[in-house]
Amino acid sequence: MNIWEMLAVFAAGISAGTINTIVGSGTLITFPVLLATGLPPVTATVSNGLGLIPGSVSGAIGYRKELEGQGRRVLKLSVGALIGGLTGATLLLALPSTAFETIVPVLVALALVLVILQPRISKAVQRRREHSGTPTRSDGGPLLFVGLMLASVYGGYFTAAQGIIYLSLMGMLLDDTMQRLNAVKNVLAAVVNSIAALFFLFVADFDWTAVVLIAVGSALGGQIGARIGRRLSPVVLRVLIVAVGTVAIVQLVLR
Repeated sequence: MNIWEMLAVFAAGISAGTINTIVGSGTLITFPVLLATGLPPVTATVSNGLGLIPGSVSGAIGYRKELEGQGRRVLKLSVGALIGGLTGATLLLALPSTAFETIVPVLVALALVLVILQPRISKAVQRRREHSGTPTRSDGGPLLFVGLMLASVYGGYFTAAQGIIYLSLMGMLLDDTMQRLNAVKNVLAAVVNSIAALFFLFVADFDWTAVVLIAVGSALGGQIGARIGRRLSPVVLRVLIVAVGTVAIVQLVLR
């Protein structure tokens, strides 16, 4: 990797860390850059996953105020994320690289529809609960746990647009603000990236130069993203999620 390629990977890491903290889909920036440096797809995926861990942790720290009072919720959902992330990492090495290419754009598109409809869906769910007398569960219940675990399987496999899927599921099943849900999303992403990375350290090839460059860049980007993201209104945040998700779908289809 020459100096210009190293600078490109570092810049991609900053961009990915920023966009991951605000919305998600930062992998769609770093992954093509790593491929352009000559890394094989699986090595690029593994190196990217390892490098983005500091960015996920940095973003979660940046949202620490919004995480207050969510300890139990985060702990429970993190268990599902951990199981799913480890499963996805295993599938990355067991399945062909094209295994998820068909289904991923469909998943992201569905997630975007849920993000757009989330205010109406949440109100409808709340009215139904009030009518039936069913109390609102602060952790989203079994449906959210299973949904996030399945999303984490994909996250451990590739991670692109993983955060958008998380936000759509939590927005539909939890009665909370988008900013607080975004804070939880950052923790879950950190859990998935970390467990997948620990797995990869022992069984897969990766490029240390790429890992370090993305790690430093994404850590910086995580702080930048937290500063920007926490100031966005729910409407602006939702519009940004849809915009980034649409770009993600186009890139995934054209790959």
